[in-house]
Amino acid sequence: MDNEVSKETAEFLTQLVRLNATMKELFSSGNVMLFPEMNDAIKRMHAVQHGSKDKVLEALDPECVVIYGNFDMIVKVLRTTEDGVIDAGAQQAINKFLHNIDEAAVNIAAAVGLV
Repeated sequence: MDNEVSKETAEFLTQLVRLNATMKELFSSGNVMLFPEMNDAIKRMHAVQHGSKDKVLEALDPECVVIYGNFDMIVKVLRTTEDGVIDAGAQQAINKFLHNIDEAAVNIAAAVGLV
């Protein structure tokens, strides 16, 4: 992608890095209390990207759809847990959704030259 990025793209990438750091901490600690931090980063990414005419952000849309959709599924799974207890099946689903988000984030980072 272009070496010169718009302010929108820069803000989006800032939130992507924030999301990635939060996910790294979540994977290493298992601390589900990090989901609100992920949620905030994703909401900010969506706010910047949604409806943007920025060519970079438009090109990243398929990967963004993966991130937004998989996070929505995590929220749905968490809402079905009884008293916040995550059973083995729910944990397996959450892990898969987190993996999909991580893969999409890495793909975006690679597309813009961050990795």
